[in-house]
This record gives sequence, structure tokens and C-alpha cells, in this order.
Amino acid sequence: MNDTKSLPALPDRLSGNPRSPHHVAEIFEHNIGIRLNGKERTDIEEYCISEGWVKASSPKALDRRGQPMLMTLKGTVEAFYK
Repeated sequence: MNDTKSLPALPDRLSGNPRSPHHVAEIFEHNIGIRLNGKERTDIEEYCISEGWVKASSPKALDRRGQPMLMTLKGTVEAFYK
């Protein structure tokens, strides 16, 4: 079981894409949860708490590089460890 004192602090902005400058690999060693407007979401690729947005992947649409298209959703964002 992970001790909460050993968990790194969650940043204001975090991306799941390793090519992004907002990707922090140490955080992804633990399970992270994201709530948008009080509902837990599992399809979030990137979030920003201070600006109040998340980017969720589209289920079918792909960009020209074969990566899923991202939709920006706005609201109250909460990040937490599961």
C-alpha cells in the first residue's frame, strides 16, 4: 500500500502524453483520478485545474498522425490519487 506522505504533489497542469512538456513520469507511477463537475472521468488525456479544462480523447476520430482527437471540456476540475 502506498503511504500518502510519499506521493508527489499533483501539479496544476498535467498531460498523459510523454512528448508533452507537461508530462511528469513520477506522478504516473501511482493511480490518478480526475473529477470534472463532480463526476469521475477515466478518458482524460490532459488537465489544468486553474484554467478549469480537461482534454478527453474522442472515441473514433483520429488526427493525421493516427493519434486520437482531443475534445476540450470546461468546468470544475479536481485531481486526486486513488
